[in-house]
Amino acid sequence: MSTYRAVEATTEGGFTLVERELRHPSTGEVRVAVEACGVCHSDVAGIVNLTGKRPAGVPVVPGHEVVGRIDAVGDDVSGWHVGQRVGLGYLGGHCGVCEMCRHGDFVHCTDQPVLGDTQDGGYAEYVTARASGLVAVPEDAPAAELAPLMCAGLTVHHALRTSAARAGDLVAVQGIGGLGHLGIQYARAMGFRVAAIARGQGKKELALELGAHHYIDSTEADPAHALQALGGARVILATASHGGSMSPLVAGLAVRGQLVVVGVAMDPVEVLTPALIMGARSIVGSLTGTPSDNEDNVAFARAHNVQPMIESVPLERAGEAYAKMMAGDARFRMILATGTEPGV
Repeated sequence: MSTYRAVEATTEGGFTLVERELRHPSTGEVRVAVEACGVCHSDVAGIVNLTGKRPAGVPVVPGHEVVGRIDAVGDDVSGWHVGQRVGLGYLGGHCGVCEMCRHGDFVHCTDQPVLGDTQDGGYAEYVTARASGLVAVPEDAPAAELAPLMCAGLTVHHALRTSAARAGDLVAVQGIGGLGHLGIQYARAMGFRVAAIARGQGKKELALELGAHHYIDSTEADPAHALQALGGARVILATASHGGSMSPLVAGLAVRGQLVVVGVAMDPVEVLTPALIMGARSIVGSLTGTPSDNEDNVAFARAHNVQPMIESVPLERAGEAYAKMMAGDARFRMILATGTEPGV
């Protein structure tokens, strides 16, 4: 076998199934036979070339929620072997030598590829990546269930674990979608009092089943007032893709509370300064975590039965899966299944 199938995407939103030449990994890299890849809203940034790091018009293979097995190992790679089950997330492996890496901040490495953006990602039967980006994952879990944990799961787990909230605090999760439905489960498992915020009554039953103690319908009540009636939120995890829906939530924070933003929005979050100053409140962003953080994330999810809700489709239906995700019709993570086996 000298070629493999991949799905290329262009800035115009077109998806094309192509044959790519299979290459041996370079120094410090491994090649992974992809079993499953999640379809994430952050795939948009790579597809539209938001960073501008690719020449205009050059397509990319999207995807950064990858689970598979190592198929080949390049030179100077230690600790990983052919046949080992691994995952890859949004960040494709830190360099280890830049200023941020020297300070131990691998997430913000200035020479780190992004899967599905600055390098080809997991909408494919094979993906090649730096070994420093690999996540060891368990053998006995379905790849389709592990894949969303590589980005969506890590994003909310790391944001909550590093937040100001402690067991017993009120934590609100805004939005019950790809991030939010996992955020509710993680928050409950961490021992927080959990309030879910969404529009309408349609998701109330699901929110409570996922572990929320309270449900706030933002069409019937001011979420900030409702949170203050519950004592004020120590942390609000904002997962929506609209900054305007996040802005009013600051008033629902307790003293020294945090609005932790993980949803990528193109419109601004706006806040009156007295709301921040008088209560020493803050707004912070949280990107993702390191591969080691991701291994902790997977272990926590499995220990506490945190389960992504998924719909799997074959690789050749990637465009359909992406469109369903973008339309908000996915419940809640679309997964591309390849069934690729290593050893070619």
